[in-house]
Amino acid sequence: VQDFYVMRDNRNPLLDVTFDGSHILDGDIVSPKPLIAATLKDDNRFLAITDTATFDLKLEMPDGSLKNISPSDPDVMFFPADASDLTKKNAARIEWSPVFTLDGDYRLLVNGRDATGNESAGLDYAIRFKVITHSSLSNLLNYPNPFSTRTCFVYTMTGAEPPLHFKIQIMTVSGRIVREITEQEFGPLKPGTHQSDFCWDGRDEYGDQLANGVYLYRVIAKKADGTDFDLFDNDRVDGFFKRGFGKMVLIR
Repeated sequence: VQDFYVMRDNRNPLLDVTFDGSHILDGDIVSPKPLIAATLKDDNRFLAITDTATFDLKLEMPDGSLKNISPSDPDVMFFPADASDLTKKNAARIEWSPVFTLDGDYRLLVNGRDATGNESAGLDYAIRFKVITHSSLSNLLNYPNPFSTRTCFVYTMTGAEPPLHFKIQIMTVSGRIVREITEQEFGPLKPGTHQSDFCWDGRDEYGDQLANGVYLYRVIAKKADGTDFDLFDNDRVDGFFKRGFGKMVLIR
């Protein structure tokens, strides 16, 4: 008979939290109808994470009250780890699809524990986010500006629904359109502050380089009913973007 010692699993699992598939910064604007997902990964290849009590989710409301989010809530789904094959991964996920009707600042608190009770951290993961239910576009600026070889666009979108039709027209100061950026080129608009997938290279519709100078751009955005999508002016940062028009400088 030979004695042996079994070491207890005391390694912390790894917690990852996303909003609509992306990591946000503290204080970011999010959609009023986000998909909030928390994934817990453990390197234990013998004890699968299958308990619905794995996650502890709480939401601090704008008025400071605290709301517990239960796995049994109708807008919550729990996906346990696949116990039949833990050689690849041991990960469980919870998805919450709330509908926020109240504007304001929220705080999400999340913690998770593996099958042996190890928590992901001694303190809850906490992230603040802002909800603005009114749909609008603001801070639509090109960066860098001035530019020489290429410039991208940053923007802030609020509300859950993006404009149905969207395009940017680049024109000379006399009003002649030299380039039109379609919504397919620009990439999908998402709630929050983002950078476009598209960057402009300073060429016109025919691929010819434009001359140095000041150019204007006009944002055209329409709702599903054909009315204008709100283009919000922020005086603190929108010195180059007013009433749907912006200004950029090309220097080669």
